[in-house]
Amino acid sequence: MNAMWLKQLGAVIRLEIRKSFFSKRSLWIYLLALAPLGIFGGHALEVKLNRERRVEMSRQTPGVSVEKWRRIEEGATREFVVELLGPPPSSARRGSSRRVRETLRYSDGSSEFFVYLRDGVVTSTNMREGCDFGQDLIIFAGVFQFFFLRVAVFFGCVFVFINLFRGEMLDKSLHYYFLAPVRREIVVLGKYLAGLVATVVVFGTSSALQSMVMNLHYDPAVLEQYLTSGGGWRHAFSYVGVTALACAGYGSVFLASGIVLRNPLIPAVVIEIWESINGLLPSLLRKFSVIYYLKSLCPVDVPVDRSVPPPLALMALNVEPVAPFVAVLGLVAVAGALLLMASFKARRLEINYGSE
Repeated sequence: MNAMWLKQLGAVIRLEIRKSFFSKRSLWIYLLALAPLGIFGGHALEVKLNRERRVEMSRQTPGVSVEKWRRIEEGATREFVVELLGPPPSSARRGSSRRVRETLRYSDGSSEFFVYLRDGVVTSTNMREGCDFGQDLIIFAGVFQFFFLRVAVFFGCVFVFINLFRGEMLDKSLHYYFLAPVRREIVVLGKYLAGLVATVVVFGTSSALQSMVMNLHYDPAVLEQYLTSGGGWRHAFSYVGVTALACAGYGSVFLASGIVLRNPLIPAVVIEIWESINGLLPSLLRKFSVIYYLKSLCPVDVPVDRSVPPPLALMALNVEPVAPFVAVLGLVAVAGALLLMASFKARRLEINYGSE
């Protein structure tokens, strides 16, 4: 690539970045990127409020502990529970005068203890522990894989990269590029790089902010230990890197779709279904998808057990994950092949606005 091509590429990138960041269509991108922040912000606020409530409950019954709660067995009386743990700071009664169901709630400041009674006799007990890093890591990984990658980044790339060509055809402005003395391969590459910069900045920043907001409710000392010796920084950089690779992979798919197909939205739905059933595909076909490589790069696996709904278990299933360097090379190869195909198609592309 000579100096003139580099200057032309830079000019195309500057024009397209301005469109990607400040056009009316960009509003959807920002909303999709901000959606997970609302999820994690709400989770952090809920955990913080629950912790404050548990601390207040523990002040009312300072003698409550896990050891005492475990002494409560089925068949024990309400008087025994009150004598052992003290008057409950919170309780709920329901039922008729003959058959009364009651729930007593205690806390030691970190966990909540529930005692269920029927007619003054204990029927069962339950304990709800406070949130910890292990649980939050799984929650973050689940939201990142199920919502952020498959919905936010996926449809964000649909809006950005399909409109790079198809949107200009609808706006009847693509011919200005094709009338200029610029190779069409330069136009394709410049538009792709501009869309890639825009999506990586928006969704990469969102991914970094999600990691920060998710852990706002933890004590600073605990958070520092997680970041320095618990792999926190590695997790954060890994998620940002996976987000960037997702933008690169999905971006190449939808840029090519916008050039080759007249109505690329229908194929976008088909691709979303293909990505969702990746775990059920044969080994060879599984490699022809973006999510297969992205899941292999995620730092935390989402555990699949009987409590996970079948649709989510299907998406979480990661059969035969590949090594990280193979995953990166696979995504780069897929993106390169699609860009090469899009360049050949753009070279022969004829514009007829009347048929669009």
